[in-house]
Amino acid sequence: MIAFLDMKSVYAELKPELDAAYHRVMESGWYVLGKEVEAFEAEYAAFCGTKHCIGLGNGLEALELALRGWDIGPGDEVIVPSNTYIATWLAVTAVGARVVPVEPTPAGPNIDPERLAAAITPRTKAIMPVHLYGEPADMVAIAALARKHGLKVVEDVAQAQGSKVRGRRAGALGDAGAHSFFPTKNIGAFGDGGAVTTDDDELADRLRALRNYGSKVKYVNLERGFNSRLDELQAAFLRVKLRHLDRWNEQRRRVAARYDDKLAGIPGLSLPRAPQWAEPVWHLYVVRTPHRVELIKALDGKGIGTLVHYPIPPHLQQAYADLGLGRGTYPLAENLADTVLSLPMGPHLKPEQVDEVAAAVRKALS
Repeated sequence: MIAFLDMKSVYAELKPELDAAYHRVMESGWYVLGKEVEAFEAEYAAFCGTKHCIGLGNGLEALELALRGWDIGPGDEVIVPSNTYIATWLAVTAVGARVVPVEPTPAGPNIDPERLAAAITPRTKAIMPVHLYGEPADMVAIAALARKHGLKVVEDVAQAQGSKVRGRRAGALGDAGAHSFFPTKNIGAFGDGGAVTTDDDELADRLRALRNYGSKVKYVNLERGFNSRLDELQAAFLRVKLRHLDRWNEQRRRVAARYDDKLAGIPGLSLPRAPQWAEPVWHLYVVRTPHRVELIKALDGKGIGTLVHYPIPPHLQQAYADLGLGRGTYPLAENLADTVLSLPMGPHLKPEQVDEVAAAVRKALS
């Protein structure tokens, strides 16, 4: 059996450190917005290369509150990828703004900067690129376009913690970066968690109030806020994991390189190819094939786990049926949804397991 993602090995590797973090929090008697959150925020901001990190309840709320922090809402438009997880869209519609989808590059999977300009209108207030699968979007081109039109840029960094564009980390490439610490992420909590990173002092100050019922001083509420706080225990765990993130990401790169080698030349199989200016962190290793159903069945028969990220693009989800964006509206996103397949990936995947997966793929498609 080869699991799609090995979650247990993380705890096995870091058990003494994680157990110590647990006891430190439990013995402190302080469990919400305390020293652990404060320390993680400082450490993660330094890791990303930003002035501020604001710990939040989850990645979706990080996206949403970043928009709210700039008063983006009804009557405004936010450009989003057509090819993404639905959370990107949900954040925009949660604040009452309108999603304006833009297709990925022909090579995929991220939003195409060359298509962005045509999507900008007088109502556009922000661009929300997603660093899908751990591969950063072309933030140099996106940021240049945003500056030209006076738009905010919110990076969705949920799958790309530690990735870089021309030497700079994701989360520091726009006006704000929204991070998810869901357990499956490259740095994941043991539960939900999220954060916003930014150099914007005013945004950071407002987010610290918004996450805590709109309050900076207990029982003094400046505005109608939310309850979206990274808790102390998860922050303590994330502090432990952060010390290992670069090493784990390097191990993911080695897994991806081995897949590249072992899967080369298989008929009907397209491998991921990151641009030269990008340093991906391989949250997922996603291949493409028109024979996906048969391949999944063959791998399942060998005890090899796979997943599809994602089988239904947001515009075809029932949740957005009211937008009237039927099949054929975004053909590139639809084609990706029909052909992508994520193979087992993670820092604890052994070379012989990669070889076994690759051999099974080759046998199924040859």
